[in-house]
Amino acid sequence: KMYNELTEKDIKKMQEEIDYRIQVLRPKISKEVIEARELGDLSENAEYRAARREKGQNERRIEFLRAMIKTAKIIDPSSKPDEIGMFDKVDIYFEDDDEVETFELSTTMRTDAGKNIVSKESPFGRAIMGKKVGDRILIKVNPEYSYYIVIKAIKKCYEDDVDVPLS
Repeated sequence: KMYNELTEKDIKKMQEEIDYRIQVLRPKISKEVIEARELGDLSENAEYRAARREKGQNERRIEFLRAMIKTAKIIDPSSKPDEIGMFDKVDIYFEDDDEVETFELSTTMRTDAGKNIVSKESPFGRAIMGKKVGDRILIKVNPEYSYYIVIKAIKKCYEDDVDVPLS
């Protein structure tokens, strides 16, 4: 699909990053490019090349964030008290492994596999969204592989409880 599901807060954080990159970073980098250019021979000037590269990265990030905002679908992160919703921490029992792991559902912009923060748009996220404690769910990874999980606990969390940097 062509859009990302984001919350109002995601959009606000992205706009703040754009503003910072335009008002603070852009002038700083431009100054570095000018200073590096004044060091002379541009063909052998590593500082100049580095400053130009940093300028390009900054501009690309600004464009990326603007495109994300422009194509975003704003979602309401609220959910029912007894159902898994956005930003909730969920204890999940993996039958195959006989293990319980805690996951958190988030928007695509905030996922972090290392911290078990999964996108609500991922197959796993979609499978558990809206489920309740005690539900047993078949997770289909692909046509050949699937496994069962059981929802053990849901700790209701809200967007303000989660301060994950945008990726």
